[in-house]
Amino acid sequence: MYQYDHYDRLIYRERIAQYRDQVRRRLADELTEEEFLPLRLQNGLYMQRHAYMLRIAIPYGLLASKQLRMLAHIARKYDRGYGHFTTRTNIQFNWMELERTPDILEHLASVEMHSIQTSGNCIRNTTTDEFAGVAADEIVDPRPYCEIIRQWSTFHPEFIGLPRKFKIAVNGALQDRAAIAIHDIGLTILKNEQGEIGFRVAVGGGLGRTPILASVIKDFLPWQHLLTYIQAIMRVYNEHGRRDNKHKARIKILVKALGAEEFARQVEAEWADLKGNEETLTQEEFDRVAAWFAPPAYDKLDDIDPALAHPGNKAFANWLARNVKPHKVPGYAAVVLSLKKPGLPPGDATAEQMDFVADMADRYSFGELRVTHEQNLVLADVKQSELFEVWQQVKAQGLATPNIGLLTDIISCPGGDFCSLANAKSIPIATAIAERFEDLDFQHDIGEFELNISGCINACGHHHVGHIGILGVDKDGSEWYQVSLGGAQGDEAALGKIIGPSFAAAQMPEVVDRLLKVYLRERHDGERFVDTVQRLGIGPFKDFVYATPIEAGELVGEDEYA
Repeated sequence: MYQYDHYDRLIYRERIAQYRDQVRRRLADELTEEEFLPLRLQNGLYMQRHAYMLRIAIPYGLLASKQLRMLAHIARKYDRGYGHFTTRTNIQFNWMELERTPDILEHLASVEMHSIQTSGNCIRNTTTDEFAGVAADEIVDPRPYCEIIRQWSTFHPEFIGLPRKFKIAVNGALQDRAAIAIHDIGLTILKNEQGEIGFRVAVGGGLGRTPILASVIKDFLPWQHLLTYIQAIMRVYNEHGRRDNKHKARIKILVKALGAEEFARQVEAEWADLKGNEETLTQEEFDRVAAWFAPPAYDKLDDIDPALAHPGNKAFANWLARNVKPHKVPGYAAVVLSLKKPGLPPGDATAEQMDFVADMADRYSFGELRVTHEQNLVLADVKQSELFEVWQQVKAQGLATPNIGLLTDIISCPGGDFCSLANAKSIPIATAIAERFEDLDFQHDIGEFELNISGCINACGHHHVGHIGILGVDKDGSEWYQVSLGGAQGDEAALGKIIGPSFAAAQMPEVVDRLLKVYLRERHDGERFVDTVQRLGIGPFKDFVYATPIEAGELVGEDEYA
């Protein structure tokens, strides 16, 4: 994986020294909170409901074991013993003391990590497929391109004050696992008939207040022009994006207002002056970065079926079916560690679990691991012959729930338990639904499922693209929940449709139960929940949910996570 060079180290050390002095001045009241706010946001520090929250960058979701151990140390020493992995593959710590945050940044720099550009109106963390470099269906490893974008965009003077935050995703496989359609820029790597590598460029995707799927503006961009073309897009957006209304400031609003064809024309006109300049990528520069992502020293193995060595072990078989993914190298597999054990907040990991996963990465996966945008962890290079012992160990740590891609693999933001922007809590809803449908046989019968929860319209839980999406809303000072159906990410990206009036928190498990009953009644053979919704429309689901009053159950108490 990528390692800091001399320039990285110098830049981040200077930034830490600058930030340390800013914190000193704030604590001495030499800076007002209003003056300090943009300075702390540049370093990923937010003020939440109870304390400061620090968001730490995990570029393209890739972590070395020593970096995860440092995150465990920070959780243990500076927080309350855990961290929350986000849909941007970053990690958040929710209980930060301001005076100690410069020391945390020092710790991060010692393992080549930082919190820069995890906030503010800039280019945020670039994300990609969690199986990048190992996926069986991969066309080209996207990680070198992600790193090139990271190096280019960090502290780029032209793009530190954009109209609004900006997010880029890169997919290098046949299957889109990077959710490129909901990004400001979504890049798909492909090869043309001559075998040349390039990008299909989509622009103007995003969720939030106005959910929109990205529009393709260029079918094939040669890889050498990646940065100059992105720069052309950014210049058009920087010049014409709205700054008078933050709710209409994202690039998706500009693309919609102009139309994709006109936006593309303006980008091409801007690109004409940039094409071929000094930011055009050379093979030498690409090779320099790509060298950090060379394949590890794989053993020469044959594929085996681990289940055959343990016949009749249903629990292991279930885990193999849901949490183990194909690998491009014979004899290896990628293992997803579930952070979605029913009863616990989705995406949270304790310091002890982080230390444990770091040890597992060293022992079984060449010292590396991945964070997914679906809030789980991945050991990407596990020998198939070692899967059983890996399963036994991760099961003991509560990380082997065989629910990846199933109903209880819930995506959820921290919600109103922490976030000052949230209208409602997310965690109690997620835990109540997960506990209601914990039975694995039932989950396997339901099949592939995506349930996403956001505590506010900012959609950090990606509720718009959930097969069932749940949005927390404020209703006369009370917390209520709006439900949408039919959303999807990936190759079949779609935005869900709201089924009707919102529900009280305690009604939500029963609402989900009624939606599932319609699916079980109406589905065709082999049809997923989302397929049934898209075939029938939301009408039958809506009718059944609202047909009779919904009894309110009990949820986790309001102060459970405070």
